[in-house]
Amino acid sequence: MKPLIVLLVVFVASLIFTKLFQNRADYHFAGKLALTVMLVFTATGHFVYTRGMMMMLPDFIMYKESIIYLTGILEIVASAGIFFPPLQNLCGSLLILFFVLLLPANIFAVTHGVDYQSATYGPINLGYLWFRVPFQLLLIVWTYFFVVK
Repeated sequence: MKPLIVLLVVFVASLIFTKLFQNRADYHFAGKLALTVMLVFTATGHFVYTRGMMMMLPDFIMYKESIIYLTGILEIVASAGIFFPPLQNLCGSLLILFFVLLLPANIFAVTHGVDYQSATYGPINLGYLWFRVPFQLLLIVWTYFFVVK
């Protein structure tokens, strides 16, 4: 839920600021900036909640800690890359793939009651999937519309 709030607040604030300073709302800039801030926000979690995020991966996955750190770094690199025109389409396309690949880990975490912030197991909240799956789809569409297209 927090990443969605970050995404939307930064998007609206960017629209307001571009309207005030450029006399027009720059939707593409606002969309890319919102995605960038959200990616840096979520990447931070990879370094702060590493142990809990490792629990989101099934047992058969090896090198969990490295994967968590690597995906956090990839989010930061991608967030910068979407503002670098020669890499924008490539970064956007890879982000879409990244969002697709993240969905199984999120589903695993929900169905196993992983609380990544406290690195504990809690009650299984299948209702969260009703938020998580549409949010992943939103990120895919958002990235396509504001970065790739």
